Amino acid sequence: MKNLWAPWRVEYILGPKADGCVFCLDQKTRSDEQALARRQILHQGKNSFVLMNKYPYCNGHIIIAPYAHLSCITELHAESAAEFMALIQKSTAILRQHFKAHGINIGVNLGEAAGAGVREHLHCHLVPRWNGDSNFMAVMSEVRTIPQHLEETYQALLPYFTDIRIEK
Repeated sequence: MKNLWAPWRVEYILGPKADGCVFCLDQKTRSDEQALARRQILHQGKNSFVLMNKYPYCNGHIIIAPYAHLSCITELHAESAAEFMALIQKSTAILRQHFKAHGINIGVNLGEAAGAGVREHLHCHLVPRWNGDSNFMAVMSEVRTIPQHLEETYQALLPYFTDIRIEK
């Protein structure tokens, strides 16, 4: 067995677990700036929001989720679906601009069989990728390296998301 020292995960392991769905934001949370910063919410739209992935595959891994607690994309009403897709498009542009990503993996896993870690709440992963980013750590040791602390990535991305406008 191979071990990777990741002391930042102890906060999750030993810390209090959220009651209910990790993607559900109540009305109080939506207006509490400190709570939003703790959850690393980058943008709040009318129907969906953008947040950092606390356990990223790579630097800049973000998630887009609707406020509605739905398990399938087919359950989104037209306005929510349009905003969800618009946030995916705008977030893709931001990740390319800030990280100079050569590509972006965009994924929605519907159901446990499809690999959804949180199957009860629809969400979309955006993972920046670079040519040659499968370095020796991943290839030889089956270990991914993330070069920037999550809080630093959040602070770097936050200004890009402050002025997002979704056209109808």
